[in-house]
Amino acid sequence: MIPAVLLHVSEGQDALARFTPSRVFTTWDPLSPAALLVVLTAALYLWGVVVLRRRGDSWPLGRTISFVVVGMGSAAVATVSGLAAYDDTLLSVHMVQHMILTMLVPLAMALGAPVTLALRTLPKRPRRWLLAVLHSRVARVLSFPPLTFTLYVITPWALYFSGWYAATLHNDYLHEMSHLHLVLVGSLFFWPLMGIDPLPGRITYPARMMLVVLTLPFHAFLGITIMTQERLLGGSWYPALHHGPMAAWLPDPHTDQQLAGGILWSSGDAIGLVFFGVLFVQWVRSSMREAVREDRRLDLLEAREAKQVQERAAAAGVGRPVAGDPDR
Repeated sequence: MIPAVLLHVSEGQDALARFTPSRVFTTWDPLSPAALLVVLTAALYLWGVVVLRRRGDSWPLGRTISFVVVGMGSAAVATVSGLAAYDDTLLSVHMVQHMILTMLVPLAMALGAPVTLALRTLPKRPRRWLLAVLHSRVARVLSFPPLTFTLYVITPWALYFSGWYAATLHNDYLHEMSHLHLVLVGSLFFWPLMGIDPLPGRITYPARMMLVVLTLPFHAFLGITIMTQERLLGGSWYPALHHGPMAAWLPDPHTDQQLAGGILWSSGDAIGLVFFGVLFVQWVRSSMREAVREDRRLDLLEAREAKQVQERAAAAGVGRPVAGDPDR
């Protein structure tokens, strides 16, 4: 859907040049709406960091790198680079884009803690508005873990096994909105599980890890289903491209669909396992901090009891006769 490097063919038509990995990094559309949205989001985050620094407060560099470099960088690669240029030409390229938008971008954004940053930098009135939204019933419903998990699981099935995906291939607006939808659904699922921002819907670490584990067979089953089915995703869209000027280099649609299913299966499990590892590290660190707090609490209790014993002993010794006292 995004203009790319074009190859002029003898029939007088324009067609995309043969896709190679280098096209991902050499084909960009910096003036697209997606590019502007990515730049604006990164700029707002960096502005918040600058406001904190000018105020003398610190902000972890790792969070900035996660949100701006990994999160917004991945979003740009998915929606502005060669992946976006070829996402309606090769299903396998679209699937790479899909996994970036639905998993990598939401995870990186969550690690950047933008809600916490906003609460620390916004003026009083916008900050009250944000707090009102976070404590609203709508926010509690949209962050309810069983609901977010259901939305996360159902979305790709609804996308690929209904007329939704075919519609996005024929309509630019639906195409772009589907990208935004994938990011939103991924954020609703992963953001409360990450537990860094003060969002409703946060649950215990064992429950978080269980939900992540449940996504692994889902990716595997969906990927295998796409790989093995005879019906082509997108209907007649991809076969029709073989009657045009790109027929010379386009792979067989069924072969490309098998590759797309494999990409969904493998990348979904890989990113899911990485997130599982992140949650496990967070759980260990949280347990260690809790242990330190408990040790400190017990030390304070012990010190308070020792002081009380000393005070009682001192009080009991008041007025007691001393050896050699003539009044004894």
